[in-house]
Amino acid sequence: MNLEYLEKILTARVYDVADETPLELAKGLSTRLRNQVLMKREDQQQVFSFKLRGAYNKIYNLSEEQRRAGVITASAGNHAQGVALAGSSLGVEAVIVMPETTPEIKVAAVRGFGGKAVLVGDTYDEALAYALDKAQEQGMTFVHPYDDPDVIAGQGAIGMEILRQHPDPIDAIFVPVGGGGLIAGIAAYVKSLRPEIKIIAVEPEDTPTLERALKAGERVVLDEVGLFADGVAVRQIGKETFRLAKSLVDDTVLVSTDEMCAAIKDIFEEARTMMEPAGALAIAGIKKYVAEKGVTDQTLVAINSGANINFDRLRHVTERAEVGERREALLAVTIPERPGSFCAFCSALGKRAITEFNYRYADHRDAQVFAGVRLSGGDEEKAKIIERLESEGYAVTDLTDNELAKVHLRYLVGGHASSAENEVLYRFLMPERPGALRDFLSALGSRWNISLFHYRNHGSAHGRILAGIQVPPDEREALKQSLARLGYQHWEESDNPAYRLFLG
Repeated sequence: MNLEYLEKILTARVYDVADETPLELAKGLSTRLRNQVLMKREDQQQVFSFKLRGAYNKIYNLSEEQRRAGVITASAGNHAQGVALAGSSLGVEAVIVMPETTPEIKVAAVRGFGGKAVLVGDTYDEALAYALDKAQEQGMTFVHPYDDPDVIAGQGAIGMEILRQHPDPIDAIFVPVGGGGLIAGIAAYVKSLRPEIKIIAVEPEDTPTLERALKAGERVVLDEVGLFADGVAVRQIGKETFRLAKSLVDDTVLVSTDEMCAAIKDIFEEARTMMEPAGALAIAGIKKYVAEKGVTDQTLVAINSGANINFDRLRHVTERAEVGERREALLAVTIPERPGSFCAFCSALGKRAITEFNYRYADHRDAQVFAGVRLSGGDEEKAKIIERLESEGYAVTDLTDNELAKVHLRYLVGGHASSAENEVLYRFLMPERPGALRDFLSALGSRWNISLFHYRNHGSAHGRILAGIQVPPDEREALKQSLARLGYQHWEESDNPAYRLFLG
């Protein structure tokens, strides 16, 4: 029993600025996972994350002398905004030291909430060292982002709300973990009153801060951390948070970047809100836990911890979500270099939707195609596709989990092809439906060789295709007639300078 923390959480001063966020049923996920999945919507706080709770409780509990001296912290994320708003709400000067590399939107947010943003160094460690020095020099109180009893108690109010909002049985609460303040506070409260509820930590595979410490029986410093889920990119779990977590946390789940991206998509489909990667960790953890443990008919709670995502990250998230959900396979396939081979390959795939198709002519022997295929049956269906292609004589390499292929190769398939004689380049707008790509290739026929091909399904009503076709000059008019019969909008790009510079 953590009676000391139970009292601190029950008396935590958070609701002057924080809201009691809703605990919402994720209907689609619940049906799909055959469990009741509830989302604690901390993304709905006015700073779009839970961090405001602990920051405000810490500053509220300072003495008058400490308040007059002001507070300081180092952060480039959600904690920065929480301290800024908490300080301005209590009339306390709040200095937030941020790396000079911090995106302007986050600096502006801190200043908008009333904090004084000071930009120092290129890394968080440099900003932290500066903040600690200034705290000592000027007598300011350093507000730690997680390793402080008052901060832990403030975050623990989330556990209090969950039990009040859902008095019926709860099997497990899934909590994202960085420095550990959130899970320590929730676990301290929940385990004091409902010890049967499992507390499960969720971390990125490349930042297993708590998982590694629990295995070692002591805090460890990670050599490096992943930066995708920057909200939990912490190299060492807190001292006080680990003391609590090692006796209160029941299990840990590690998830991949692709699984986080898939969870961001899941939450968007449920709530039309875009989570930051750390904010989607708990849902990703629930999905993995259910798949690995095979549990059904349980009540599982996810802490949606934050929604401060950079807009430019959305492109990466959408590209990776389908793979993370095992709804897309990425394959490298060797096909014969001859007219009609693309169409034959698409026929071998059947009526499956092709999400991506990249190819550039290299020589007259074999062609290497980078293809994305939509899946409805996960890895089992992918295995059947590969087996079918191999049975028809194609050499296939599975690149679905190949980081190089997912991050770089899919954008680099191309280059100059000096031996692609008589090449003309066309852009097409094609209605998006299963089998549409095969129909397109069939309409072109096997009269001319395709020397360049790029297609990517972006989830809209029309797909966009870029195709290089080897057509002798005296057959150009025949090609134009074939394209007119095809009926798709198209534009010739043979004179486009981008083509001449990089592909022609």
